[in-house]
Amino acid sequence: MQGSNSLQRHGSDRKAVEIGVVLPQGEIVCSASELRAYCATTENLGYRHVVAYDHVLGTDPVGHPNWTGKYTVADPFHEPLVLFGFLAAITSMELVTGVLVLPQRQTALVAKQASEVDRLSNGRLRLGVGIGWNRVEYDALGRDFATRGARIEEQVRLLRELWTQGTVTFTGVSEKVIAAGLAPLPVQRPIPVWLGGGSPVAYRRIGQIADGWFPRLQPGPELDDAIRTITASARDCGRSEAVGMHGRTQFTSAEQVAESARRWHQAGATHLSVNTLGLGLTTLADHLAVLTVAASALGISDS
Repeated sequence: MQGSNSLQRHGSDRKAVEIGVVLPQGEIVCSASELRAYCATTENLGYRHVVAYDHVLGTDPVGHPNWTGKYTVADPFHEPLVLFGFLAAITSMELVTGVLVLPQRQTALVAKQASEVDRLSNGRLRLGVGIGWNRVEYDALGRDFATRGARIEEQVRLLRELWTQGTVTFTGVSEKVIAAGLAPLPVQRPIPVWLGGGSPVAYRRIGQIADGWFPRLQPGPELDDAIRTITASARDCGRSEAVGMHGRTQFTSAEQVAESARRWHQAGATHLSVNTLGLGLTTLADHLAVLTVAASALGISDS
C-alpha cells in the first residue's frame, strides 16, 4: 500500500477510498503563499482532494444573546469558489466544497462561478451543497430560511440544466430562467453535485438527486441505517448509478486515523478527508506536520 494515493483493505474487492484533506479554515487565515505551501505539501504527501467549508457571514453573539451556533464573526472563512479559482492554478488535487450553502445564494450565479472553476481546474470541481443552519446568514443574504429544503431540490435541477444546455428555460417555485444560458459551459457536464445532511428527509433527498453525500456520522449502526434509507430512496426513483459517500475523520493519532480509514472503507466510503481542525493548532505548518503523520499511517506516502 506504500506510495499509493488511496486506501484499500488487503484482500477486499471493494473500490479504494480516495484520501484528501480539510483546509483548516475557521481557525486560521491563510495567505496566498501559505495556500501554495499547503497544497504543494499535501499533494506531495499523496492526498488527492482538498475540502473547503463555507460561511459568508459570521454572527456576532453580542447582537444575538441566545446564539448557540458553532461559528461566530470571529471565525475566518475563505469564500470557496473564489478560493478554488486560485487553487485551480496551483494544485492538481480535486477541489471540493463541503458544503456550499446553496439556498442562500442565487442559483444562476453559483452555476456560473462553478462552471468557471471547473474550466480553470480542467474538470476537478466537485460541488458539495447543503441547506445550512444559520438563519442570521440567510436573513443577511435576503433568502428565506424556512423554505431552504424545498429550494435546494429545485436549484440542483436548474444547475444541471445550466451546465449541460446552451439555452435554458426553467420555471419553478423559486427559480425562473427564460431562454438564457452559460457560456462557456463547464468541462464536466454536469459538474458532480454532492449533498450534506443528517436527517431522514435529507437522506431521502440524497437518494433522489445527489451524485454523492457527506455523512455527519461515523461508521456504525446509525450510518448503516442512513445508507439503507439513501439506497431505498435511490431505488424507488429508478436510479441505477451508485451514490458516492465522502467520510471525514478527525485526527487524534496515527493508529486512530488508520483504523478510522479502515472502518470507512468497510462502510463503503468512496472518499475520506483527514480533518486537523479542533486540535489547538495555530499555524499551517502545525497542520502539515499532523497530515504528514497521517499520510504515513494511511500508507499514501513513502515519507
